[in-house]
Amino acid sequence: MTYKETTDYLFNCVPMFQNIGKEAYKEGLYNTEVLDEHFGHPHRRYKTIHIGGTNGKGSCSHTLAAILQSAGYKVGLYTSPHLTDFRERIRVNGAMVPEDFVIKFIERERPFFEPLSPSFFELTTALAFLYFAEQHVDVAVIEVGLGGRLDCTNIINPDLSIITNISLDHTRFLGDTLPKIAKEKAGIIKPQTPVVIGETTEETKKIFQDKALENNSEITFAEENDEVIFTIRTGEGFRYETASFGVIEGELSGLCQKKNTNTILNAVKLLRTIGYTISDSHVRNGCQHVCDLTGLRGRWQIVNRHPLTVCDTGHNVGGMEYIARQLNAFKGTLHIVIGMVNDKDITSVLSMLPKNAHYYFTKASVKRALNEDILQATAIEAGLKGQSYPNVEAAFRDAEKNAEENDMIFVGCSTFVVADFLSIY
Repeated sequence: MTYKETTDYLFNCVPMFQNIGKEAYKEGLYNTEVLDEHFGHPHRRYKTIHIGGTNGKGSCSHTLAAILQSAGYKVGLYTSPHLTDFRERIRVNGAMVPEDFVIKFIERERPFFEPLSPSFFELTTALAFLYFAEQHVDVAVIEVGLGGRLDCTNIINPDLSIITNISLDHTRFLGDTLPKIAKEKAGIIKPQTPVVIGETTEETKKIFQDKALENNSEITFAEENDEVIFTIRTGEGFRYETASFGVIEGELSGLCQKKNTNTILNAVKLLRTIGYTISDSHVRNGCQHVCDLTGLRGRWQIVNRHPLTVCDTGHNVGGMEYIARQLNAFKGTLHIVIGMVNDKDITSVLSMLPKNAHYYFTKASVKRALNEDILQATAIEAGLKGQSYPNVEAAFRDAEKNAEENDMIFVGCSTFVVADFLSIY
C-alpha cells in the first residue's frame, strides 16, 4: 500500500467522527482495551500527561509539549483532529510519525483489527501509543478526543491530568448541561493523580472537587492561582508578567491564550513537585516557540499581512466568544469566510459575530458540513449579510479579490474550513 492508499483506507473504511459524526462514535472502552492488550500495553512504557476540556486543550497540549521538549525530554504528542495530513496527530519532538510506520502498521495489523471493527479514533490511538513506545519517548502529552470518561485515551495512568474548561459542545454524546458535560470530562481524574482545572463555573466546580476527593487527588484551580499577573499584546503574541516564571513571550495570539497560559503555568508548577526538571528558561522557550517546536497551526494563525489574513479553528460558543471579541476590535473592513458542521449550536455562534462584516458562507469537504445555503439563510436571520459558495477555495478567493490592503480576512468557525483553507493557501 502507498501512504495515500493507507490514509484512504483509514478515512473511508474505518468509521471516522471527523467526517461523519455520531455514526462513528463508539461509546465504551472495550475495543480500546482489546487493542491495548494486543499491543502489550505500550502506554505503560513511558510517562503521560492527559489534557481534556471543551476549548484550549489543543493549545495547552502543544505548549506543554514545547516546554517539555525545551527541558530536554523526548516528547510524544497526540492530538486531534488533523488539518491537512493524518500524521499531524502523532508527533515526537515535533516530527510527525513517518509515512512508512503508518503503512506497515495498517498492513500488518488488519487481520487482527478488522474483525473488531474499531472506530478511526480507537485505531489511531492504538497506533500512536505503540509508536511512542517504539520511539522510547520519556513522556507523552495526550489530548482527549471527545469527553473524557469513555474516551479511548482514558486507559492511561498519567502523572498529571488537566481539564481546561467546560462549555456546551458535543451535547448529543456528553449531555445537554454544563454539569453533565463536566461529569464526563472529570472522568479523566485518576486515583492519587494531581489535576489542574483551568476554568470553572458555579455549576461545574463542585463536580471536579467531588471527583478529586473520591480519587484522593490533589486539585488545583488555575483561576484561583494567578500565575499570569499582567498581559501586553506584542504584535503577533503576548508578553506575560508572571508570578513564578518571570516575563514570558507567548507566541500564540488568540485572546483565549491568556487563560490557557495561566493553566499551563499552574501545570508546570505541579510537574516540578513530582520530579520533572523544568527551569524558567525552558518555560519561556516553549511558550515563545511552540509552533516551531510542535507544528501547531490554526490558532489565530496569521498567514498574510496585507490584507491581514487570519484563520482559527474555534468552532463552538466557548471558543467563538474570544474570536468574536478580536474580530469586533478590528477597526477596518472585515471579510469573514465561514462554514460550520451540522451538529453545532449554529444560531448562538452566529449571534456573536460582527454585523458589519462581509460574509462568505461556505462548507468544508466533510460529510458533516452544513450546506452553505442553509448557513446563509440562518445567518441572514441573525443580521449577517453575504453570499454563499460551494467550497472554501471559492469563498476565500472572492474574499481575497474584494479585500483592500488594510482590510482583514478571517477564515474559520470550523476546524474543517481551516483545514481546507490551509490546504489551498
